[in-house]
Amino acid sequence: MKPLNLKHVTFGMMALIIIGVLVWQGITANGAPDPSAANITPTTAMLNTSILVFREGLEAILVLSAITAGLIRSKKDSWKPIFVGSGISLFLTLVTWFVVVGIISLAENTTSELNIQAATGLLANIVLLIIMNWFFHKIYWTGWISLHNKKRRQITDVPSEMNPGAAASYWSLAVIGLTSIYREGFEVVLFLQNLRLQVGSYVILLGALIGLFFTGIVAILTFVGHQKLPYKKMLIITGVLLVMVLLVMTGETAQEMQLAGWIPKTELDLKIPDWMGLWFSLFPTAETLIAQGFAFVFVVGSYVFLQYIRIWKPKLAQKLKS
Repeated sequence: MKPLNLKHVTFGMMALIIIGVLVWQGITANGAPDPSAANITPTTAMLNTSILVFREGLEAILVLSAITAGLIRSKKDSWKPIFVGSGISLFLTLVTWFVVVGIISLAENTTSELNIQAATGLLANIVLLIIMNWFFHKIYWTGWISLHNKKRRQITDVPSEMNPGAAASYWSLAVIGLTSIYREGFEVVLFLQNLRLQVGSYVILLGALIGLFFTGIVAILTFVGHQKLPYKKMLIITGVLLVMVLLVMTGETAQEMQLAGWIPKTELDLKIPDWMGLWFSLFPTAETLIAQGFAFVFVVGSYVFLQYIRIWKPKLAQKLKS
């Protein structure tokens, strides 16, 4: 009998938990949510939140693992301040959440709720487009890791006689951990505001806790169990899910901008069921469909362009030379 594979057991547990959450939601809601109701469903908002939080948490783990690689073996104490800074960044992310919520609450006193939802929705889509833009993401994410690795080496690899002091080195490494994780948290805070305005903070909290739970499992396997997880496959899967989230958010934001009078509303002679509008934000208007098409082409086109520059073009050049 073959021993159980820890990675397979872990992913199996994740799948069972997701199914359990959906069943629990269905029971507590007395069945599936009514697809004819107005606005996005709490289930959709919760799943969107958990997907985004897990995706950003996965990237944060990859950044930390890249920065601390070798430190745990060669410099036993150097990795500790980096994780201390990461913990501080989680606290600052929570503070940022309340600050942003407060700013939006103040804005509600000077403008209509539709304008607030349209503005936060537009901001959320810009953030998500940046996250999903493969070309830009490849540059700024890889560069982000390289920058922090360079700073870390400048602190840990200097000769002892040139060391600025234990306290200075400790807090320098802590700042590296803080900035590497806070960026991910800041993106999440901005993205979730539009969903919060639609379904409330409680649903967003549940989704965030689900995402953090799965992130915690990956973190434990990575930093405690020292397991080599299939990060690339995990990023691809969550990336595909985020594309779906992006399309839903784009359609929802475009409709909110129409309701707020920011953009026109051109009705099309298309028979799209109401439940498609609720679950997938597909509406029979030219503006919403064009916005969703642009978002899809923008993300997929960036990925195709990057593949051409990095893989297809060099191969074509090699063939021409031969």
